[in-house]
Amino acid sequence: MTSALATKEFIDKAEALQDAMLNSNLPGIAKGNSDMFPLKHSFPQGLYIREIFIKEGGFAIGKVHKEDHVWFLLKGLLLVTTADGDEYYEAPCYVNAKAGCKRVVLALMDSTFVNVYPNPTNTQDIEELENTVMCTYYTTYEEYKFIKNEE
Repeated sequence: MTSALATKEFIDKAEALQDAMLNSNLPGIAKGNSDMFPLKHSFPQGLYIREIFIKEGGFAIGKVHKEDHVWFLLKGLLLVTTADGDEYYEAPCYVNAKAGCKRVVLALMDSTFVNVYPNPTNTQDIEELENTVMCTYYTTYEEYKFIKNEE
């Protein structure tokens, strides 16, 4: 199990790198849905499915997911770094992902990665869905957990 210090150290470094990338105007840095990292959204009843294609050599910093969810690697090979360390995932595979995890992902081959989330209101508003299921910063996740525990 990861210590709180190691988790904080990882989160601090991942978010600092994330901020540097988000604040950059370099042409090789994509911010969200782009030609470099195209997103596909699907909305079967009660679900939100988010698919991303990551070209070999592509690097991404994921958001913090508010609830447990499932992700699938349909094609490719990924190196995923979390506070728990590095792990390789080769398609086809799936992972039961725990809430509160931030991932740094490197595609070692062209890869297709899919997240599946509950969508009880059946909204198709991407911004609303993103705000419901994920947050950019771990402090926002901590606030979410606190409010949820108060309910």
